[in-house]
Amino acid sequence: MKVPQQFNPKSTSAQRFSQRAAQRGVAAVEFALIASLLFTLLLGVMEMSRVLFYWNTATEATRLGARLAVVCNQDASAIKTKMRAMLGVLTPGNITVDYADEAGNSCDVNTCRSVTVRITGLTVSTVIPLVPLNITMPPFTTTLPRESMNSANNPDCT
Repeated sequence: MKVPQQFNPKSTSAQRFSQRAAQRGVAAVEFALIASLLFTLLLGVMEMSRVLFYWNTATEATRLGARLAVVCNQDASAIKTKMRAMLGVLTPGNITVDYADEAGNSCDVNTCRSVTVRITGLTVSTVIPLVPLNITMPPFTTTLPRESMNSANNPDCT
């Protein structure tokens, strides 16, 4: 019967050097494996945070647009301009401002009862290397009841 070889503390220095040489580079390989997983996770968290930032900013931009729409003249250019200033990836085609009367039909300044501002078709591109993704955001909508709808003496409407 063969007895398994055990560590001999009195082994020669050549044998100890040989054992250490066999382990050389293992730490670098382990670091490379763990670091690749860690950096992948880190990039994923950063991109998710960026997408959520755009999500929150789009929500706030619709609120701003609706607030301006109820206090400024109907179809004021300041509405879309200020929304685009808040969220730079918006285009005029992404923004819709609808004025409605009690029945939901289009209206004028005297018959309007509510204003709805929508952001649709917003796409956010990720910056992940080698994996370019385009994430389409859901539509964002804010509806407010009408207020003055008159830009006179209102600095926000310019």
